[in-house]
Amino acid sequence: MPSIWKRFVYIVLTTIFFSSAFWILFGPISSLLLFGVIMFWVATHHVFHLVALDRWLLLPKKSSSNIPAGTSEWDDVFAHLARYVRQHSHSKELLSLALERMRNVTSAMPDGIVLLTENDHIEWCNPIAEDHLGISSTLDIGQQITHLVRQVPFFEYLAARNFSKPLVLNQTRRRQKIIISLQLVPYGFNQKLLISRDITRFEKLETMRRDFIANVSHELRTPLTVISGFLDTLTHEETTPDFDKRALTLMSEQALRMQSLVEDLLALSRLENDQNKINETNVNMPELLNEILRDAQSLSTGKHQIKLNVTTQSQLLGNESELRSAFSNLIGNAVRYTPEGGEISIQWQEENGKGIFYVQDSGIGIEAQHIPRLTERFYRVDTSRSRETGGTGLGLAIVKHVLNRHEADLEITSEVGKGSRFSIVFPAKRMI
Repeated sequence: MPSIWKRFVYIVLTTIFFSSAFWILFGPISSLLLFGVIMFWVATHHVFHLVALDRWLLLPKKSSSNIPAGTSEWDDVFAHLARYVRQHSHSKELLSLALERMRNVTSAMPDGIVLLTENDHIEWCNPIAEDHLGISSTLDIGQQITHLVRQVPFFEYLAARNFSKPLVLNQTRRRQKIIISLQLVPYGFNQKLLISRDITRFEKLETMRRDFIANVSHELRTPLTVISGFLDTLTHEETTPDFDKRALTLMSEQALRMQSLVEDLLALSRLENDQNKINETNVNMPELLNEILRDAQSLSTGKHQIKLNVTTQSQLLGNESELRSAFSNLIGNAVRYTPEGGEISIQWQEENGKGIFYVQDSGIGIEAQHIPRLTERFYRVDTSRSRETGGTGLGLAIVKHVLNRHEADLEITSEVGKGSRFSIVFPAKRMI
């Protein structure tokens, strides 16, 4: 039998015993009076502790430290209650820690997470989702998600209830356009998890891949068409010696163009290969630049004024063949895109311990919106003019990868009609 029942039975039996004794000694009235006094004290005792318990239950924050003290059986009740409160507080603390860990984990995730109710109201979101969708974890809790992401494709995606494939949306954040992928994952009781992912880089790579394939196909198709056409004519029709000479000359030019394209593609492949470790030596920059100057003068055939200014004899730690390719591409571009009679300046200098190589021309210049994309493969500001100059469209892509391998930066400044300046800045640790 529980201790509370034992105490209750003990009090009742004791009261009956003393009341019976009073009955015998003092008569029935005294006995009933004693019994009433004892029962009143018992009732008052319980009511007193019930009032104390009620006051504790009304407290906004309940803890075992402010549980009222009790006597008799109430001491056991309050002791059990204190133990329960401690266990509850401990469990609550563990749940809070687990929830905090979950929030920290989801906040550290590279993807955005939004918890949605059955009616698509926001329950919680992490900082990445705030950035992707333009929502606030403090101001927008409880808001309908469609009130904040107001794009028709998103409305249709929610209404269709087919979440097997993600939805791709274009968003503008901090004046920058980003592409995000959204996917809803149902869970629990009609709740949903909205996952957002920034796929701007992947979409850009996919666009570059498609453009690369299309451009390579186009670049190879044109010379192959020329060669194939002339070969077909030479094989099946009677021709004159002048036509034969002209045909062979054009086929030779197109074959060289294809060879240059293939060589540049192979060079890019080698530069992009992580297994192809760079073989570094001390490169004599004045000697290398004088050699490249002679090549540039040969390419120019006297149509431009080309000047070389070397203000430091410092050498550069790097791969000579790769650096020759990068410098030659920049100087070659300056020659190709500078009108006859224009000036081209080449300089090698040391500034604040860093090595600076630059090529400046008085050519046609480049519009500002094209500059960020110049190092993409086959990106051309003017397609027809670029092909007329004989470039493959891969030169600046090669320059970018060479500089990445040499921890250098490419800086481009240009003004239409006034010329361009391409600068390469090498870190001080590569200067010797």
